[in-house]
Amino acid sequence: MMHSIAQKEFVSTLRDKRFLVLSVLVLALLLAATLVGRASYQTLQQERQLAQQTVNDQFRHQPARHPHRVAHYGSFAFRPRSGLSLLDSGVDSFTGTSVFLEAHQQNSVNFSQAQQSGSLIRFGEMTVAFVLQMLVPLLIIFLCFGAFTQERETGTLKLLLSQGVSLRQVAWGKIVGYSRAVALVVAPALALAAVLLFGTEEFASGADLVGRLGLFVLSYAVYFFLFIVGAVVVSAVQASSRAALVTLLGLWILGCIILPKATANLGATLYPAVTKAQMDADVHEEAQHGINGHDPQDQRSAALKAGLLKKYGVDSEEKLPVSVGGIVMSESEAYSAKVYRQHFADLNATYERQNRLSDWVGLLNPYQAIRPLSMGLAGSDFAHYVHFQQAAEAYRYALVQRLNALQTSMGYGDKERKLDAHTWQQLPLFAYQAPPLGWALPRLLLPVVALLLWAVGLSWLGLRLISNSRLA
Repeated sequence: MMHSIAQKEFVSTLRDKRFLVLSVLVLALLLAATLVGRASYQTLQQERQLAQQTVNDQFRHQPARHPHRVAHYGSFAFRPRSGLSLLDSGVDSFTGTSVFLEAHQQNSVNFSQAQQSGSLIRFGEMTVAFVLQMLVPLLIIFLCFGAFTQERETGTLKLLLSQGVSLRQVAWGKIVGYSRAVALVVAPALALAAVLLFGTEEFASGADLVGRLGLFVLSYAVYFFLFIVGAVVVSAVQASSRAALVTLLGLWILGCIILPKATANLGATLYPAVTKAQMDADVHEEAQHGINGHDPQDQRSAALKAGLLKKYGVDSEEKLPVSVGGIVMSESEAYSAKVYRQHFADLNATYERQNRLSDWVGLLNPYQAIRPLSMGLAGSDFAHYVHFQQAAEAYRYALVQRLNALQTSMGYGDKERKLDAHTWQQLPLFAYQAPPLGWALPRLLLPVVALLLWAVGLSWLGLRLISNSRLA
């Protein structure tokens, strides 16, 4: 009997002109967002690959120079986009795309799309994730708000119950029927995304991408199931279709607009982030406690030089087998890098506390559970951004210290000499490898638990409420 009810709801939904118009509109938006996201991904990826190749060629084809001048010439690291970012761009548009790598300084990632675009980008982008998170729930609300109220208003609910069907079976039948209708709208866009992802050579063998896309689809299936169950339950407990629609729209506004904004403001108030100007001032002040490689009068440099003379058993810098300047630069770099790492770690910890607060609110609001889960699976959340930032810093530090070691090996009088241009071609280039799915999953545990708790709790409590009520 439940199967018959589900089939009846599915067929009735397809015949409903309101659903037809709304579903065509949502499907068109999904397909457009998928195609635009793919085009944007390809354009940005090609631009970043070309830019990375250009700066790599410029770095390797430098003329004969002193190693420390090469360290100051520096290089750039461009962050490649993840494959699934065409579905959910996450924080990519706001966190920057490239970082300048140079001696003595750890720069932040700059040149984000938001910096180069108009103010409209701050109102959100038309991505697949935006349509799935905000617009498909609206479609579900308009589809399901009359699930029980219309049956009761037309008197067909009593007729149905007189056939020996329980309210719980009616509710499940409606949920299954509406789920089929929603799948009919969403599945084509996700199928197109899968074709675009795996139909090209760059993604053809991406086992990690298959896992991420599979979990991405499964997560949204649970998210839509929640809205369908919630809409059916609200329809069952409200006296009229109008009251059910108003209640559901009110919950949508509260969950998708008001609570996320309020949580973000609360997080910024509870865990305020230090400004860039303040952080630069703090780093500059702390760096004064270390060796200044560019100050010949620095007392710590003099002490280091005295230690080297004693170590090698000589009485002058000219007799040392190593360059004092190179060792001073190496010590200075180690200290300043330590200071920068600590300050960046503190700043990232502040942002993570703000994000964690929003994740915990996911236990109260499904929208704030699916959002971090979607970004994390797409590889476009804050954790993936920090992974790139740390990889770029590790490369910068290793490169600068390698150049300092070359300077050290040049011995006394190195400042008047240069190394052959062939030397720079032997230095490793920056190559970023995005973290796998196994790295991302532990960081997404809280949103996953929140979504599952919502699914189990709402199904159990909602259907119990329906079966124990006198709806007819």
